[in-house]
Amino acid sequence: MEPCDIPIGEGFDTRDALRKASEQAAARGYERFTIVDADAHHYETESWAEIVQYLEDPIIRYEAQGGGSMAIVGSVPLMLGAIGNQDVSGRILRQPLRRLEARELKGADRETLILKRAMDAMGIDYQVVFPTPMLSLGLHPVVEVEVAIARAYARWIGERVLAGNPMLRTMLYLPFGDPAACLKLVEEFGDMDGVSGFMVTGTRYRAVHHNAYAPLYRALEERGLPLGFHGGYRWQGGDRSMETLNRFLSVHALGFPFSLMIHLTNWVVNGMPERFPKLPVVWIEGGLAWIPFLMQRLDHEYEMRSSEAPLLKRLPSEYIREMYFTSQPLERPHDLDLLEQTFKLIDAENQLLYASDYPHWDFDLPSVIYDLPFLDEQAKRKILGGNACKLFGLPEKATA
Repeated sequence: MEPCDIPIGEGFDTRDALRKASEQAAARGYERFTIVDADAHHYETESWAEIVQYLEDPIIRYEAQGGGSMAIVGSVPLMLGAIGNQDVSGRILRQPLRRLEARELKGADRETLILKRAMDAMGIDYQVVFPTPMLSLGLHPVVEVEVAIARAYARWIGERVLAGNPMLRTMLYLPFGDPAACLKLVEEFGDMDGVSGFMVTGTRYRAVHHNAYAPLYRALEERGLPLGFHGGYRWQGGDRSMETLNRFLSVHALGFPFSLMIHLTNWVVNGMPERFPKLPVVWIEGGLAWIPFLMQRLDHEYEMRSSEAPLLKRLPSEYIREMYFTSQPLERPHDLDLLEQTFKLIDAENQLLYASDYPHWDFDLPSVIYDLPFLDEQAKRKILGGNACKLFGLPEKATA
């Protein structure tokens, strides 16, 4: 049965959904490359019954068990309804059908199987896995809930998913609402197998340059662990300007890069690259089109008001060019010269990390990088995996 003909309720297999991806991988000879997917996702809510058992606070654990879903922990919904949202009006069935895949397995065993199926189909050697509903957790009004879930998730994914699976990695979620809890998380889990760094969700309202986070940044810098900022959006119950948008298309186009632009601007203007010069910073799932704009805009303002950024010794764009960015969603302009210029501005050959964002509806296969006509073989190798291997300390496979 063709994947597109599978009726809801009759089964699903990631390998069927990614059959054309497998054909692409074989045709392009991805076995010659080390391919690292720097941003993929799983649905931690599908393993919520297991994660709940790792919650240390008995009251929060009891409430989580009673609710039956992370979506209502603390009596606060963390996810909006699907109508007019990510489901693309039922035209892409991969996400809803995924709930039916490998139903004979439970929890982390099922998660790991599905992740490996997708990696094999796309020709990926390593995959950095992020949660999905938890990307909204930064807006939870009860900080203790954010901390409790972050710690439970760290223990669960470390023991049940990463252990024994060296090709699976993660950047652990930081409960940014509590700086001390963030530092404690790094100290406890920074050396855990499979942890390649730590991640802050972009959908939150905490100033990343506040001195309360300095011990956290220093701890990451001393350990050589990168700090990632993962983009996101909030259509309702967050930024009022987003509530004026009447289409998900609009929110999705603006929300992800906007959340990163705020934090990156604060990071640079307040001199964090000078304060923590050896701390690698990664900006995740915002695409690339916004970066040239921000480089030019910040340089322009800085040259007129440099006294407001006294810690900076160089132009803002020079610091930004030394940061890492993930490729997804790679905007596809009809004029490839525009994309090529963007690659040059951000030193993509050395600073860009391929990312799929699978299994979300707008994911990118490795071919979005491999097929770019202005990249030579060396640049493709570095962007598809070499840069990530260097950043995360991963061994590259031996290739001819």
